[in-house]
Amino acid sequence: MPKKPGSHHVVPNADGGWDVKKDGATRSSGHFDKKQEAVDAGRKISQNQGTEFYIHGKDGKIQNKDSHGNDPYPPKG
Repeated sequence: MPKKPGSHHVVPNADGGWDVKKDGATRSSGHFDKKQEAVDAGRKISQNQGTEFYIHGKDGKIQNKDSHGNDPYPPKG
């Protein structure tokens, strides 16, 4: 059974701004001042690596989720 590719998360940084983090990683994949910048960068990384992508709010709760690898209905063509 193939191993799932993991996931990337956009999370608030305790010191301000937003981080893109991969599951299980100690360091972030990127730090951004604006949430939208982190979302755009995180989505690109997630698409490249075929991972699940989660966007968290300031409270830490998941607000949105994209799947980039386990889509049961991938686009044709």
